Amino acid sequence: MSQLKQQLYNQCLSYVQKSMEAAQLAINEAQKASTDDTKSSAGDKYETGREMMQQETDRNMKQLNEANKLKVALNKINPNTVSDKADTGSVVITDNGNFYIAVSAGILMVDDGKYFAVSPASPIGTKLLGQKAGAMFKLNDKTYQIKQVI
Repeated sequence: MSQLKQQLYNQCLSYVQKSMEAAQLAINEAQKASTDDTKSSAGDKYETGREMMQQETDRNMKQLNEANKLKVALNKINPNTVSDKADTGSVVITDNGNFYIAVSAGILMVDDGKYFAVSPASPIGTKLLGQKAGAMFKLNDKTYQIKQVI
């Protein structure tokens, strides 16, 4: 089962890495566009273009910072840790879906199994933390029963 956790961890790491690369590429493109933009006779147009490029750079810097935070959170997870209580890095199997508590990375597929990568700070993540197999909880008018914590 630790192989499952390792695969889910690797997919989350890949998700974060791609986010970081996309943000960095967008920052580089915006900075390149800003330096390539030469001042023309339409001074206001030039200034507006530079301002738009700066806003784009700032927005992508925020995305890069968020991705860095996710990477830091992932680096704190040891996929080989085993616990009977749900914690960060745990896989939780419920009657209404399977969850990997790590970072919000959407749906992950491993061996035809579907797992929702959720942040421990998310509504479902906070409900899962500390729970053991057999526990039940309710979220958004839906009842979940935990079958297994890996």
